[in-house]
Amino acid sequence: MQEQAFRAQLAAEGFGTTVVVEREAGGSLEQHAHPFEAKALVLHGSLHIRSAEGERWYGVGEVFHLQANQPHCEVFGELGVRYLVGRK
Repeated sequence: MQEQAFRAQLAAEGFGTTVVVEREAGGSLEQHAHPFEAKALVLHGSLHIRSAEGERWYGVGEVFHLQANQPHCEVFGELGVRYLVGRK
C-alpha cells in the first residue's frame, strides 16, 4: 500500500492521530500493550510482531493492526523499521 492511500484510509476509519515511528536495527520490545488501537504502514525496514493471534514479519508496504490493550512483542529487522501509525 502507498502512504497517501493509507493516510486516506486512516482518516476514513477515524484514526485522528498519525505518527511516524522509527526503531533501531535488531532491537526489540518485550510484551506490552497500548491504551489505543493502532494501524500502521511499514515505510522502511521490517518488524516481527507476536501476539495471541499469532506472529508475523511485516515489510515495506504492509499494514499491521493492533487493538487497544492487545499484548504483543516486537522485534525489529536488520535495517530497523520506520512506520506510519494511526491511533484511536
